[in-house]
Amino acid sequence: MTPVKRVEPVETSPTSDSHLAHTYHPLPVTIATGEGAWVTDVDGKRYLDCLAAYSAVNFGHGHPGLIAAAKAQLDRVTLTSRAFNNDRLDAFVDALAALAHKDMVIPMNTGAEAVESGIKVARAWGYRVKGVADGMANIIVANGNFHGRTTTIIGFSDDPSAKDGFGPFTPGFRSVPYGDSAAIEAAIDGNTVAVLLEPIQGEAGVVIPPAGYLPSVREITSRHNVLFIADEIQSGLGRTGATFQCDNVGVVPDLYLLGKALGGGIVPVSAVVGDAAVIGVLRPGEHGSTFGGNPLAAAVGSAVIELLRTGEYQERARTLGAHLSSLLTGIDGVVAVRTAGLWAGIDIDPALATGREVCERLMARGVLAKDTHGSTIRLAPPLVVTEDELTWAVEQLRAVLAELQH
Repeated sequence: MTPVKRVEPVETSPTSDSHLAHTYHPLPVTIATGEGAWVTDVDGKRYLDCLAAYSAVNFGHGHPGLIAAAKAQLDRVTLTSRAFNNDRLDAFVDALAALAHKDMVIPMNTGAEAVESGIKVARAWGYRVKGVADGMANIIVANGNFHGRTTTIIGFSDDPSAKDGFGPFTPGFRSVPYGDSAAIEAAIDGNTVAVLLEPIQGEAGVVIPPAGYLPSVREITSRHNVLFIADEIQSGLGRTGATFQCDNVGVVPDLYLLGKALGGGIVPVSAVVGDAAVIGVLRPGEHGSTFGGNPLAAAVGSAVIELLRTGEYQERARTLGAHLSSLLTGIDGVVAVRTAGLWAGIDIDPALATGREVCERLMARGVLAKDTHGSTIRLAPPLVVTEDELTWAVEQLRAVLAELQH
């Protein structure tokens, strides 16, 4: 008989309830309220939120227009399922398709669901349009990717914490170095149906590819009759100073995968957005979601799109992002900085501290940020943050690093 391997219990966070599964290791702060770029904990201490729920709160906590849209819909109807139509869905998908200059939308809930939906669309398109033999489709992805934590998605992740111990994994994916378009072309064969990429890799530490990378990927995929799927779940909807990061490099993918900020930080809303020639391959009954496209989500999503239509938030991200980039230049203890709009990946000298340790010290000073991969921290404040607030936040970072060096 094979001996049972003993698994040591995971250390719990000091703020975690004993009944809560240990799937996160949050900073030891318990948030009670939020307004704009600020949150307040249960003890009344205020913090500048420099994570914005991984860009889900791009428009700030409690944005009055988004809250009003949600409250109004709460008094009408919140869920019908897609067994029936609801009077908010068409307006939402029409507005989202127009925002992306596409003509068809699959409404879903979470970002991972959007990715899974995009994979299904790509495979169906490959079999029904491109003529790939059934069961033979492959999709090319990039090393360092983060597209979610479902069992299909983690199968093509190279992050041990997301992947190890959860196999067996779904076949049909090929991973190549990020930023290397030649590697993508070399990996394409007659059964390749799509290339799935983050225009900027967020979880990897705000990794920005070379300027010509995405245009080259677009040219290669078009020439080989392969779909280009852009996962803009974190990079899209204003974060990088444009509606989509693809806009910043003059690229139009076949499919956009959207989420996070699409729900305004109020409800989970995600979507696959593309042309009918691609998304239209799906038939009734082949894909769906009980909550996807629900009236409450559609009402909030429509209000989010109205905010983006003005261009105000994209402009704020560009202007404030330039200010943030200048503030982060030349800080002692920082070995590299990558910025795109109001989004920064900051590599701390590993000899000083881990990213977690820096974030804990920032928290003590009233700034909430998130570490990733060792000594890297990310800043992604709501787009309503002010120049003075950004200056103050970076002053706290400078002070933390100075403390660590003495």
